[in-house]
Amino acid sequence: MAETSTIRSSKPSSALLSAETMAKLERMELVSRKIFRGRMKGERRSKRKGQSVEFADFKNYVSGDDLRFIDWNLFARMDRLYLKIFLEEEDLHFYTIIDDSMSMDFGDPSKFFVAKQIAASLAYIGLCRGDRVSVSSFETSASPVVIRGKSSAHRLIGHLESLSCVASACTMSESIKRFCVKNTGKGIVVLVTDLMNKSGYEAALRMLVAREMDIFLIHLLSPEELNPAAQGDLKLVDCEDGDQREVSISAGLLNRYQQTLAAFIEQAKSFCNKRSITYVPARSDQAADVLVNEYLRSKGLVR
Repeated sequence: MAETSTIRSSKPSSALLSAETMAKLERMELVSRKIFRGRMKGERRSKRKGQSVEFADFKNYVSGDDLRFIDWNLFARMDRLYLKIFLEEEDLHFYTIIDDSMSMDFGDPSKFFVAKQIAASLAYIGLCRGDRVSVSSFETSASPVVIRGKSSAHRLIGHLESLSCVASACTMSESIKRFCVKNTGKGIVVLVTDLMNKSGYEAALRMLVAREMDIFLIHLLSPEELNPAAQGDLKLVDCEDGDQREVSISAGLLNRYQQTLAAFIEQAKSFCNKRSITYVPARSDQAADVLVNEYLRSKGLVR
């Protein structure tokens, strides 16, 4: 997690988005490394040529072209037919999926609370720019809340505040499969998770890659998970499936834990890098607005 050490740490606000944070977010914009064709005209300028009010270039007329876009003034001067080409405005689809398994309900503040702050921040940026925003958790991936427009921000915040971790949450693979079936459009997808799923994360991420989406994985862990302070003889209980283990915490065991965790993080990062997924390590004691404004800006998600 060395990459996150340069970010200032401060205690997040009790609210998902404060008025001060929202004012900062309104000046930002979500950025896609790919060009996606949206369902509606949007506010962002695309590299693709289309039909809008902003002129881009001319091209020679060929049989079958739309006669409405012939430049007759140019025809009068050149005695040749040319078509006007315009810059097309693009409607960006932004999806954010939050891991709501019980392992996320850990830490102070909990990983789940910080995940909701991150989702709220990014979604609000999209709403301010006229993007189509979809918000869901693992449990609600088949019925996401889809909104558009800054005036819908209260609905976004209310939905995120209503979410909670559930013991019956489906696996990441099941959730992403339902997400891919439900959402046919391409766009930016941000997955916020601790990756603590016994069934693994590889199959889920492969499904997103197959959809040719611009994928960002925010790997969120708590300080207690990164540097545990447990000592003595303990009975550890898995909060998701109730599995129990009795262990004696020693310096040697903590050292092996650190090595295993570092290998797990490096494996996840390598898996993502090989598949053009932007891997973003994060800590739950980081302020979400700082993570968005500084770290995700450096990763190219916002500007």
